[in-house]
Amino acid sequence: MYQYTHADQAMVDERVAQFRDQTRRYLSGELSEEHFLPLRLQNGLYIQRHAPMLRIAVPYGLLTSRQLRKLAEITRKYDREYGHFTTRTNIQLNWPKLEEVPDILAELASVQMHSIQTSGNCIRNTTTDPYAGINASEVEDPRPYCEIIRQWSTFHPEFAFLPRKFKIAVIGTEEDRAATLVHDIGLRLVKNDTGEVGFEVMVGGGLGRTPVIGKVIREYLPRNHLLSYLDAILRVYNLHGRRDNKFKARIKILVESMGAKDFTKLVEAEWEARSKDGPLTLNEGNFAIAQSYFPEHPYEQVDALASQSQLQEQLRDKAFADWYQHNTVAHKVSGYRAVVISLKAGLVDGKYVPAGDVSATQMDHLSDMADAYSFGEIRSTHHQNLVFADVKITDLYTIWQQLSALSLARANIGTLTDMIVCPGFDFCSLANATTHNIAEQIEKQFTDIDYLYDLGDIRLNMSGCMNACAHHHVGDIGILGVDKKGENWYQISLGGSSKEDARLGKILGRAVASDEVATTIQTILDVYTRERHQEEDSHELFSDFVERVGIAPFKEAVYG
Repeated sequence: MYQYTHADQAMVDERVAQFRDQTRRYLSGELSEEHFLPLRLQNGLYIQRHAPMLRIAVPYGLLTSRQLRKLAEITRKYDREYGHFTTRTNIQLNWPKLEEVPDILAELASVQMHSIQTSGNCIRNTTTDPYAGINASEVEDPRPYCEIIRQWSTFHPEFAFLPRKFKIAVIGTEEDRAATLVHDIGLRLVKNDTGEVGFEVMVGGGLGRTPVIGKVIREYLPRNHLLSYLDAILRVYNLHGRRDNKFKARIKILVESMGAKDFTKLVEAEWEARSKDGPLTLNEGNFAIAQSYFPEHPYEQVDALASQSQLQEQLRDKAFADWYQHNTVAHKVSGYRAVVISLKAGLVDGKYVPAGDVSATQMDHLSDMADAYSFGEIRSTHHQNLVFADVKITDLYTIWQQLSALSLARANIGTLTDMIVCPGFDFCSLANATTHNIAEQIEKQFTDIDYLYDLGDIRLNMSGCMNACAHHHVGDIGILGVDKKGENWYQISLGGSSKEDARLGKILGRAVASDEVATTIQTILDVYTRERHQEEDSHELFSDFVERVGIAPFKEAVYG
């Protein structure tokens, strides 16, 4: 777990004091809205449709139980007793009062948290694999490298006013669980022919109005040059990125317009001339310090025979067996598994719970459970769920029971109802259409869990506007809300992926009316279940089926 130094804490505390005075001056009329705008954005504060929204940084998705308890306390004291986890693994408060935001920031600082660089044209929160450090197939744990990037990028004076926001993701496996190819920079740990660790560097990915899949610009970068090469990329972008049009200001536009080959030449020239082998070159001491923040947990020796015998008995309970299959993940340490906590409860007592939302009460209980069962840590994921990364197999049944009581044990991870959904028009001032009502409609259409299991792994992502905060372009099924003369309509795309085979979905056809979305999805799935290849107990995945047949059969079924 990352730790603030004395200097870190002093800087964050000073930022709180500065913003407190800036807010006071704004509220008293001494600062205009124009002058206050960049100041609040530098502190993660947006003005949404009904109230301010505060986005709080969760570096590479890692929280301590103490921090999660503080978040629960803050939501009770300053908000409406819940928070919303995002695809950037951060958490948002949707109802703070502007005059109380400095108090919230002060409370966050007391547990080594802040909202700095969660908005604005700067380097945002670096993300990674939610199973980093526990996956047996990873080259190395990517979190120490995320921490190095965090320390380098926070308060970086040269990159505080980039042409546009900038996002970095780091993974350590072939399998991509962090959507690296739709990031401004994606980094994947690899080994060269002599076994030395370095990075494959991908640049120019991004979604939004102009979705683009990133390009590999370096197949192998020695790890000691991580920061010097990032510096070269950011310098080229800062110098050549467009500032006259915010819709064309992302690095993806620069890479596309120049071509990946010419962009790479500029980066390599900048790197050779200015930063390679300079002060940004990392050494073994730097890596050792970063790795010291993530020591191996004191895992217990679990009796394999006894634990497996106990587990097999518990798996007689079908509800637990479903949860075990869909919501737990293999761990590199024998006798342990990771637990995925579903923040996609759907309908609870007849009321829809928005994807990614977690209540103060749930946060408190999760903090206690993390202390009892997972070394006091909680992880947030790109898919708007949470994870206990280090759980003994012998504790799984107890955890399942406790999560069930909190409506956090829905066994739907990887299914159609494990939807990524942005807050939409109900909250966001940029959104064109509502999303929560459509998600609720889909939940009511697909209530049979065994049917969802039969469908298999399907990623459904829904955004309320072209900004694509829910990554609809790269969902197996993507839904985009659009406004047509004051009415909400929904455009559907098929065949996207944010994994290692990243690709953009293809638009099915004209948008459908708001009351037809769920039935349209049903029609699409009927085509799939009717025509997919099947062999005994296994069948063709939805993603493979769409890749094989294209969208024509779906278009015919939906539009005739």
